[in-house]
Amino acid sequence: MAEEKEKKKGFFARLREGLSRTRDGVISGMDRLFSGTAQIDGDFYEELEEIMITGDIGVSATDEIMTKLKKQVREQHIKDPAQCRELLIQNIREQMHVGEDAYDFEKGPSVVLIIGVNGVGKTTSVAKLASIYKADGRKVLIAAADTFRAAAKDQLEVWCQRAGVDMISGAEGADPGSVVYDAVTAAKARHTDVLLIDTAGRLHNKKNLMQELAKLDRIISREYPDCKRENLLVLDAATGQNALSQAREFSDVAKLTGVVLTKMDGTSKGGIAIAVQSELGIPVKYIGVGEQLDDLQRFDPDAYVAALFDTSDEEC
Repeated sequence: MAEEKEKKKGFFARLREGLSRTRDGVISGMDRLFSGTAQIDGDFYEELEEIMITGDIGVSATDEIMTKLKKQVREQHIKDPAQCRELLIQNIREQMHVGEDAYDFEKGPSVVLIIGVNGVGKTTSVAKLASIYKADGRKVLIAAADTFRAAAKDQLEVWCQRAGVDMISGAEGADPGSVVYDAVTAAKARHTDVLLIDTAGRLHNKKNLMQELAKLDRIISREYPDCKRENLLVLDAATGQNALSQAREFSDVAKLTGVVLTKMDGTSKGGIAIAVQSELGIPVKYIGVGEQLDDLQRFDPDAYVAALFDTSDEEC
């Protein structure tokens, strides 16, 4: 328990450091507004809204947060702009709430499709997720179903060795469906808790991707009808609004159940975590701040907001 708490503290410190550029830009702009404005009026709201949108928090999330903030200011008869800071933090935290059943699939038996374009950290996220589940005492298996990209299997194999997890794969260019079939068969035979499937990252040909994901879905449904199902989309936080565009594209071809947000370390676009859930209605379930196995953790809205606004968090 003490070791787990220490790991959480270490991750929080890395998250806080990773969000420093976002704090220096977006949050410092908010703080200057809160402390340097004499009154709460239309200009105050307009400037706050502009800071949030340009900080990649997104139009939809900004609208929701601002609407609630204005209502609270009216109802509580708040006159001092500085008092708005705590209300804003609270509203952002509530905006990013993850449902209590969001991680039920981890208890297994479950099949988790990992989806995303190449270059976002998809393959490494598969291994990091495997490491999380294994540390919780789950039996994990990985399927290398990205047979399209050269050396994808070799890269995943290296990460599987680091995580100490078995992998099912096929030859380069093989039918991903056959890899998934073999992996599902092996998962059932080995009484695996979580089967993680690394899928191809193609998005330029949406029709082919849709057909491939639909085929994988049919195989899993037919061969493993009783398993829990999860479709996690991996997004690169550093790409900001482009990540949202990718998410919209993928949501057209797959029923997404959660987002893995990678590369939060060093980005000035940390506000994208707030935008994802509001714009798409898909919760951020995991967040990554580095390249090591333990640099990916379950998403904690309280820890994220505390790191973003540089407030103390007793939980971390």
